[in-house]
Amino acid sequence: MRYFLSISFLIVTLTACEYRTVRLQQFEVHGIDVSHYQSRINWDAVGGEEIHFAFVKASEGISMVDTLFCRNWEEMKRIGLYRGAYHFFRPTLPAELQAENFLSAVEMEYGDLPPVLDVEVLDGASKVQLITGIRTWLYLVEIRYNIKPILYTNLKFYNKYLAGHFNEYPLWIARYNSREPRLACGRDWQFWQYGNRGELSGIAGHVDFNVFNGSMEELKSLCFSPPLILSEGFIEGP
Repeated sequence: MRYFLSISFLIVTLTACEYRTVRLQQFEVHGIDVSHYQSRINWDAVGGEEIHFAFVKASEGISMVDTLFCRNWEEMKRIGLYRGAYHFFRPTLPAELQAENFLSAVEMEYGDLPPVLDVEVLDGASKVQLITGIRTWLYLVEIRYNIKPILYTNLKFYNKYLAGHFNEYPLWIARYNSREPRLACGRDWQFWQYGNRGELSGIAGHVDFNVFNGSMEELKSLCFSPPLILSEGFIEGP
């Protein structure tokens, strides 16, 4: 009996040690993503935690806007983080109205990260309906801002439903592991959400930890930028 109790204690201890998401120090650029679930964040405290970027939930479906989006959006700018906004996609609802919901909520500024479409549920939709809706949302948001949005999903969902599609868009993959995601189609990822139990000063409870697959300069190159004025007076987008 003592032997089994010792084994049980060891398992519980190891699990407790692994409960907190530990930062992956081999990456240069670190970030978080938040929503109203983190409640009111002390962004000044977060600013002292060597975080370089943050994504915040803006909207969901055709009418929902995150209750803390406006506050988080302004605070992220105030402390100098690279900031991005995301929309949680509902595949059975009209993609045009979902894009309109996001565009009405988010006022992008130069230096912001591209908009993000968060796709992780089917809600009973078919694969064709899912792909068509995603493409519509991405297209409408891209033509509004003249920048390609980022597509977010988890590794299993991507490999099952999205691999081979949307290769022209930056990819943000969720895989809670210390090993990097490997995509079925062989393409690279740009952002990786590697854990959902991170701890930071200024945030009560847990927060998702992310890394960018590149340098700070490469992150900056992804951001929303003003159009270039060419020598002949022509305008070229970012």
